Parts: sequence; structure tokens; C-alpha cells
Amino acid sequence: MVQITVVKTKPYADQKPGTSGLRKRVTVFQQNQHYAENFIQSIISVIEPAERQAATVVVGGDGRFYMREAIQLIVQIAAANGIGHLVIGQDGIMSTPAVSCVIRQKKAVGGIILTASHNPGGPNGDFGIKYNIASGGPAPEGITNQIYEVSKVLQEYPICLDLKADLSTVGTQTFQVDSFKPFTVDIVDSVEAYGEMLRDIFDFPALKELLSGAKHINVRLDAMHGVVGPYVKKIVCEELGSPADSAVNCVPKEDFGGHHPDPNLTYAAELVNSMKAGEYDFGAAFDGDGDRNMVLGKHGFFVNPSDSVAVIAANFNSIPYFRKTGVKGLARSMPTSAALDNVAKALQMQLYETPTGWKFFGNLMDAGKLSLCGEESFGTGSDHIREKDGLWAVLAWLSILAVRKQSVEEIMKDHWHKFGRNFFTRYDYEEVDSDAANKMIADLQTAMLDPSFVGKKFSSGDKTYEVALSDNFAYTDPVDGSVSKNQGLRIIFSDGSRLIFRLSGTGSAGATVRLYIDSYEKDPQKIYQDPQVMLAPLVDIALKISQLQERTGRTAPTVIT
Repeated sequence: MVQITVVKTKPYADQKPGTSGLRKRVTVFQQNQHYAENFIQSIISVIEPAERQAATVVVGGDGRFYMREAIQLIVQIAAANGIGHLVIGQDGIMSTPAVSCVIRQKKAVGGIILTASHNPGGPNGDFGIKYNIASGGPAPEGITNQIYEVSKVLQEYPICLDLKADLSTVGTQTFQVDSFKPFTVDIVDSVEAYGEMLRDIFDFPALKELLSGAKHINVRLDAMHGVVGPYVKKIVCEELGSPADSAVNCVPKEDFGGHHPDPNLTYAAELVNSMKAGEYDFGAAFDGDGDRNMVLGKHGFFVNPSDSVAVIAANFNSIPYFRKTGVKGLARSMPTSAALDNVAKALQMQLYETPTGWKFFGNLMDAGKLSLCGEESFGTGSDHIREKDGLWAVLAWLSILAVRKQSVEEIMKDHWHKFGRNFFTRYDYEEVDSDAANKMIADLQTAMLDPSFVGKKFSSGDKTYEVALSDNFAYTDPVDGSVSKNQGLRIIFSDGSRLIFRLSGTGSAGATVRLYIDSYEKDPQKIYQDPQVMLAPLVDIALKISQLQERTGRTAPTVIT
């Protein structure tokens, strides 16, 4: 019989979860007494006590430093709170899309994901704890607010200090916990359920022919020492027959091999360089927890994430799942380029523009209004689960290649010819002084919302843009009527070009200022120009309007995508 101990604690004021849970430096979780325990208890407190004995909770993480310790705390605190059943990925490993899949498959009340996504790991890196609800999607604001309210007043938590789960062996472990029914922990192969789901979505024989048939293409998939490694090895290499050496950096590491597990041109430089040589026809990289992806064609041809979701939407018939279910609607986050809008208009599909955060897409999916969506931050997904899904997006692209028998570059250029091209870039200024960043945004909003701002003209080089609309984006959810305000400052010009300024909430220190620039071009003579050249006048105007460099002291962005 495992005993329950009640531990006295004191609340922390800084445990408000964002769109992606609670993210802090590893040292915050390690050095503040009861810090992780308090937050785990706050999550479990939102599960009704009467429902806990019958409840299943899924647990998994991206392998980063401190994950194993956190999982053992979840096991001990869940048992002491009377949760009946945990499903945990072997060795604690389970990608964010796989957690969503397993929550739905097991009809769990929710899941706890140990990840800080694309943020660096290791002892000096970041750690995060995120709660997903029964739909498999991130907890909506109503739930995260409940978690926060509990965290602010928490005085004690129960824990089974002597209970330890063996995370390494697949199978069921049963524990007798004082005053509760038996507590069971199922350690599962995290790839199995997810792989089964993908077989129902894609034409695996066609993908196998593409990757290992007589006229196969050569691919290079970089898991960046994140959670996707085992998934790529089992599904793409072992099942679909791609050579074992086509997948690299596939062993999850606590510090992601010392790299930043963010699949963009800056942090996935190893993949970019290997693609430039021309040996591979298709390349992809994934982030720490497996929900983001970057797609490259031969010679390093870069597919902008905003374009990626638009191409998948335009070619939805290449994917059996969509042929079967149809496409109920398309959606993109507000900062994402309007490339998807062009497809929606041409195919006469409903398009939704939402704030950043997958929970907004999840609401639309649960209501049967949305099938396919994406964000410019390398996230693409569909209603097969309630998270963005990196490997799904890559298999979607491979499905299009298999059907169209064209290269990535040819498919992309055909797309631009048909729909026009949205030149798009994002400048990230990371770990900017928070006060300076907030003051800059506040002053910019004051200037933008002055009635005289609409109609103003801004010039750079030989280009002049006239302001047609300026606002702080607000979204009224068509499903539940909830309103999300202050989602980002938008300046929309008369030609449809857009400048967007946002402060990001996914970092763990300081503020990240994000500047997004979107410019539509349908002139066939101009659609192949270098994006940075085409966007240079708008970048110049954005920096002038915001005085970003003067206000933050930054002469250049940390990352350009």
C-alpha cells in the first residue's frame, strides 16, 4: 500500500499558463521549492474530484532536460489525487501530435505535455508543462485561467513520495494507493497509435513507392535530436522504406545536441547545407516536440510555411483523408500570409483568420467548421487531431509529390502562377528588454489608432504604400462568441500588403518582438524575385513607423524567416 503525504507549500504568483502552457528556465523549476509540484497540482485540480477515479490522463514529453523528474512528480501527485489511470510514452517520450492522438483514442480527460517546443533545452535551457483537454487540443483560456487561480492560492498538495514508475518498459504497472482504487500506469510505444492514425490518412503504398520504389526520390529528414526521431525512423524508414541514413539526428537528447530545436533556415542550417548540394530531392526538419516542420526542395529551395499550408489546401485531393471527408473550411493565424486566402477564394471555401494559438483552430474543428489550417511559425495541421503536426505535414507534401510527379520547386512555381505569390517574412528580435518592447508597442498603437493614420502614405525607394486600415486585431469566435482582443497591431495598405507587430508569449525570458511583412504579387515577371529584395521597402517602412531599432537598441533581428 502506497501512502499519501500532504506537503505544505506556498503559492507562486508567476504560474499563469500562456497559449503553450507554463514555460520557464529549467533553473526556475529546479531551484524554487515545490515549483513544479504546485503547477502539476493546479492542473489536476481542474479535473473534478468525482471524475478522477475513472479518469485517464496521457503524459509525454520531448525528452528535454528535467522531463523525467517532472514525469515522476506527475505520477506521484496524480496517484495521490485519486487519478485512476495514466498513459505514458516509453521513456517519457511522446510527440505533442501523438499526445493529442492518444488522448482522443483513449477518450482521456486530458494530457500533460512536458515541452518548451522549439525553445533550447539542457540545464541552462527552457522547460515547460502544458495541459491539453479531452478533445486533444491545448487547454482554452477558461481552463488555463482556472489553473492559474488555483496556483495563486495553493497551500498544500498530496503526493505519493514512495511511488516510482518504470518508464522504460512497455506494459501496465499497478499500484495500491491508500484509500483509492488501484492506480494503473500504462507505458506505451508512443509511435504505435500515431502510426496507425497516419495509415488511415495517407496512401502508404504510394508513399512507399515514392520513397523506395524503382524511381524513388532521395529525402533528408532532420529530427534535430527532438522527439520526432523515433517516429521518422519507424514510419518513414522502416515502414515506408526510405534508407536508414535519410533520417538524421534521430536520437532525442536532453539538450537537443546543443542546438536550438527550431526548424527554420537559421537553426536548421545543417539540413539547409546538405540540401544545397543537390543530392536530395526533398528535405524536412522538425522542432523539439514534433508539431512544427520546415520543408525544402532540391538545392535548398525553401517553402515558406504560409505557402506550405496553401499548397496542401490547393492539392487536398492528393490525400485520401480529405478525399473521404471533404474540406469543411480553411484557417490561418492572423500574422500568416494571405496565400491561403487566395486558395480559399479560388476553391470557394470558407476561410477563418484567427489569433495565434492552436486552440482557436481546435474550437472551429470541434464545431465541424475546419479541416486544414496553418501558422507562419512552421505549424501545419488538420482536424485529424487538435495540434499542429510536423510529420503529418511532411507526409502531406510527399503525397502531393507522389501524385503530381513534380519537384517541390515546380509545384511551388505552378502554385504562384495560378494563385499569385505572397512574399512574406518574419523578423524576430529575441530577449528584448520587456519594458522597452512594451513601450514601443504602446506608442505605436497610439500613433496607428489616430484617425489621421488611415490614408497616410509611406515611401521607400521607388515604392509608395497608402494605409487602408490600422487596428489591434480582435477576434470573435464564431463557435462560442468569445472575444480575443489585442492580438497584434496590423497596418494594411491599399494594395493588400500588411505590416504586423506582436509581442510573443512563447519565450522564457525578456520579450520577443515579432515583425511580419506580407506583400501580394500576381505579375508573372515578378513572382520569382528574391523575397528579401521584394520586401525591403516594406521592412524599411516598418522600422521607420515603429522606430524599432531606436527603441530596442537592436540593429538587426535575431532570426529572419
